[in-house]
Amino acid sequence: MTDFLERPKVVRITPRSALVLTIAAVLGLSMFFWPLFASPEPNAQAHSADAPFIFMFTLPVLILIVLAEVSGGGIDSKALAMLGVLSAINAGLRPLGAGTGGIETVFFLIVLAGRVFGPGFGFVLGSTSLFASALLTAGVGPWLPFQMLSSSLLGLGAGLLPHRVRGKAEIAMLGAYGVVAAYFFGFVMNMWFWPFLAGTSMSPETAGLAFVPGDDVGANLHRFFVFSLLTSTFGWDTGRAVTNLIAIVLVGPAVLATLRRASRRAAFSAPVTFRP
Repeated sequence: MTDFLERPKVVRITPRSALVLTIAAVLGLSMFFWPLFASPEPNAQAHSADAPFIFMFTLPVLILIVLAEVSGGGIDSKALAMLGVLSAINAGLRPLGAGTGGIETVFFLIVLAGRVFGPGFGFVLGSTSLFASALLTAGVGPWLPFQMLSSSLLGLGAGLLPHRVRGKAEIAMLGAYGVVAAYFFGFVMNMWFWPFLAGTSMSPETAGLAFVPGDDVGANLHRFFVFSLLTSTFGWDTGRAVTNLIAIVLVGPAVLATLRRASRRAAFSAPVTFRP
């Protein structure tokens, strides 16, 4: 029973890597919400200038995590191979939905893999999956670094869920997390462009919900919350949430069993020895 409940140490979370993950999460969120504390110039091409710099931030963070774990003996070639395989699978799954009507098939596997292999693995898989799928679907643009950061946080959160829950309770927990994660992703992704719509043409329904530079943070957040509800929460985000829930309920048990079987066969926790 102990072996069944123990999480494979694919990416071991040491105090050093925990610090790196915490810094990455905090800085990642600050990349979305900094306009609330500053006054960006209205620009229809939201973040077209600073997105490359965020990309330069995202990739070094991932490299730091990998190098920190390699130097500490926490990740090996088997873990890197697993990361590559799951990223490729997710890249292949994304075109099946491509966001049509909010149907996105790229997130449930990040949740399930983060659940099995832990928060460090989930964080890295979130970024690599979105990056690989963007290359495959020609989805590279100024929004991509923000999508990578958001997906990394989703994978990180899945790895932090209580790991002793099993059976139907585990599927229910992961399904609920998939729904919350879908709305979280839509919420923060709205923030990447909403402050830059001020002064541009908006629909009559949302004309009064534009970002007001220099206004109180609470007032801007209230407008943003209503803007998100009207433009994405009841539509695209709900489609994403339903997709995550259905995918986790239908294929979650089989995928979890497959990933856990693969982790046992790979023996991630076992030291690698070479015989003469």
